[in-house]
Amino acid sequence: MTRWIAFVLFLSLSFRSMAQDVNLLLNRGAQLEAAFREEEALPLYENAAALQPRNIVALIHCSDLLCRVGHRLKDRDKMIAYFHSAYTYAQRAYRVDSTNSDANVVMAFSLARLALDQNGRERVVSATEIRRYAEQAIRNDPRNFKAYHILGRWHYEVSNLNFLERTLARWFFGSMPESSLSECIDNLEKSKALRPDFMLNYFELARAYHREGQNDRAVALLTQMEKLPDEMYDDRTVRMQGAKLLKELR
Repeated sequence: MTRWIAFVLFLSLSFRSMAQDVNLLLNRGAQLEAAFREEEALPLYENAAALQPRNIVALIHCSDLLCRVGHRLKDRDKMIAYFHSAYTYAQRAYRVDSTNSDANVVMAFSLARLALDQNGRERVVSATEIRRYAEQAIRNDPRNFKAYHILGRWHYEVSNLNFLERTLARWFFGSMPESSLSECIDNLEKSKALRPDFMLNYFELARAYHREGQNDRAVALLTQMEKLPDEMYDDRTVRMQGAKLLKELR
């Protein structure tokens, strides 16, 4: 009996120590992200997920960062490998809790990144899945600004599909899910209302207004975007893209 009690006590202390280690990794990872050191934050989240394979916070961060860091890589094969890893982590998070809004967001995000390396048929299949996960994320949390942003960009891209992709959609699905530029703008505006400092959303919303012919609104958004502080690593690139578009529109 004494040995059994000692063993139970050992396990309890081990699990407590592991939980503390995971919390330290997650906290340090968040600090590095805030300091725009995403490449250093990623292995910390991966270590946390290795220690606690069902830790949904670690899994979501791994997927999100693999998408963002991978997108900046020059080596295309390595970039696609990052996106596949991102999708794997997203699937793991989704299996832990399919009702978690952010788990649905990273499912949609990683699928959207993987679509960059897909043929026409695969992109059509992915498009239906991306929308499904984005809408599910919104149902689970109507205040998830990332979900509205992804859904807005989905409407932007799908409403701009070429003839071949639309033909494939009719062959395999009868038709693509309905999409429109107005729905794109509506969802991006919702994202902006929920998170007024999300720089990428300003840029994408400006692009949508420009495509709709409302250049005054696009210019106003890009001008406002210039005043926003950098919140994440990629904001510096977004700021340059916004400045370039603003110059073209003026």
